[in-house]
Amino acid sequence: MGKRKKSSRKPQGPRRNDPLPTVFTCLFCNHERSVIVKLDKKAGVGYLDCKVCGQKFQCPVNYLDAAVDVYSAWVDAADAVAQEAEASAKAASYSNSRSTGGRPAASSRRAADIDEDDEDDDRGYGGSGVEVDDDDYD
Repeated sequence: MGKRKKSSRKPQGPRRNDPLPTVFTCLFCNHERSVIVKLDKKAGVGYLDCKVCGQKFQCPVNYLDAAVDVYSAWVDAADAVAQEAEASAKAASYSNSRSTGGRPAASSRRAADIDEDDEDDDRGYGGSGVEVDDDDYD
């Protein structure tokens, strides 16, 4: 038994690639289609500019980069700045609570509890809920 003969199909033309966007939503003012990205591949720099709030950003680009890559680098840079600000705010609030006599953080309290337990019993673990049994088993 043989296979069925397949009907011949017309060759399809090449697929059209949709162009990547060059206009995006601003992270700071949330206006859609307000951020314009321009690439200067000769100079190796990508420029990003918001028409509404005036935010500007530059980053290095190579011959493979597109406008989307500059926008994603801007998003990453904004996230990094936000995380640094959050970390510095936490550090400042921690130092303020320590200098004003506030309650220390939980990790430092746990470390202090372990240090106190080590002073009492040098044989090993002596955490809360563990009782030391000195009876000998024969």
